[in-house]
This record gives sequence, C-alpha cells and structure tokens, in this order.
Amino acid sequence: MTLLMATLVKPKVLLLDEHTAALNPKTAEKVLKATDRIVEEGKLTTIMVTHNMRDAIAHGNRLIMMNDGKVVLDIKGEEKKKLTVEKLLHQFEVVSGEEFASDKAILG
Repeated sequence: MTLLMATLVKPKVLLLDEHTAALNPKTAEKVLKATDRIVEEGKLTTIMVTHNMRDAIAHGNRLIMMNDGKVVLDIKGEEKKKLTVEKLLHQFEVVSGEEFASDKAILG
C-alpha cells in the first residue's frame, strides 16, 4: 500500500529502503514484481537499498555497493548481465578486503 501511495504523484526519485526486509519470501516476491511493474510503467528513477544480493541482481539495472560510506563497486550494462551472487561477493571481497564466507553459505 505504501508503494502505491508513494507513486500516486510521480516522484522525481523513488527511494525503496529495504522495502521487502520484513516480508516472507512469497510476499516479498509479489512486492518485487509489483515494484518492477510500477517502476517500468511510471518510468521512475528508483533507488532500491537492499542487502539481498539475488534481488539486487534480478531487479536492478545498475548495482552500486558501498563499504564504510564509500562506493567500491559500480556495475551496469554487459558486466551486470553476467553477474551471479558469488561473483558479486567475490568482487566486493577484492575491493573491500572484507570476507563473506558466512554470506556465501547463506546465499547459495
């Protein structure tokens, strides 16, 4: 409902901050499909903040990852099309020096 209300008057930028975080997987999938439709039909510039790598890859056309308040990855176009969660986490590990062994186990 909040997503619908946020788009009644076309915003310059739609900010979605973890908008599926508290939802069960089935409901989150429905919300993401509705979000994709609303964004596409309204031709909305959208910033979706998420910690879910699969959703970021599946629903974003440009991925920007930050570490300690700095952009460390900016992926779009052909590079984004070839991306998997594992490749994304590996790239992030390389540029940030952080390790995500536990995230890899959780994500796939």
